Amino acid sequence: MTKIDSIRRFLLPCLQPTTTTPPPTPTTVNKKRLSTSLRENLDENTTQETTLHHQEYPSSSSSSTSPTSLLPAPSRSSRTMVIGTIFGHRRGGHVWFCIQHNRLNSKPSLLLELSISTSTIIREMKCGLVRIALEFNAGGSVESELSRCPLHSIPTWTLFCNGRKLGFANRRKATRENRVMLKTMQNITVGAGVIPHGCGFGSGEEMMYMRANYEYVVGSSDSESFHLINPDEGPGQELSVFLIRSR
Repeated sequence: MTKIDSIRRFLLPCLQPTTTTPPPTPTTVNKKRLSTSLRENLDENTTQETTLHHQEYPSSSSSSTSPTSLLPAPSRSSRTMVIGTIFGHRRGGHVWFCIQHNRLNSKPSLLLELSISTSTIIREMKCGLVRIALEFNAGGSVESELSRCPLHSIPTWTLFCNGRKLGFANRRKATRENRVMLKTMQNITVGAGVIPHGCGFGSGEEMMYMRANYEYVVGSSDSESFHLINPDEGPGQELSVFLIRSR
């Protein structure tokens, strides 16, 4: 029994460990290692995200001095609607082209006298397509005021109708006869017809007219155009007037 007691005294501590705190299990050690590595990774990711955030979303002070914010916006054409009237004496004389932003105002914003007769413009309109191009060549006077002024201020243009040179066009101020005619037509929005004589016109002749809405397009400081809008989007007359300053 003495041997058995000695063997039991030797093996019992091995089979039943003491109450001392056991060493951390591998799972606990791995958990501490994972948490440490994750914290390091999170710290690195936070640093990278902060860097990317500052790169993608700069502060207001840096954006104000950024070269990109100083770049001008690309120019875009401006479009609006105006009232355009083509008129002239029935038996002869020059054709006039008048632009109004308000038909109740007898003072036009643009009034041009074209050196073509009423019969000529009627003959061109029978084809259904009319392109009137008014060109001012500023190549010989680049330093002059006419090369920088608004297009509506140019006094004289070279006139082309459907690709053929037919004379000139002159900017005019509205005369008393023009104002009386526009006042007579102020209730007309769209239409064509003849105004009889005796309505205040100095010549006493009948006046033919064609009034419609035009799409006014400003392409640049050197190009503008007016395009007739047919009512109800139906087929009809195609007429455009172009103002071009070449250099």
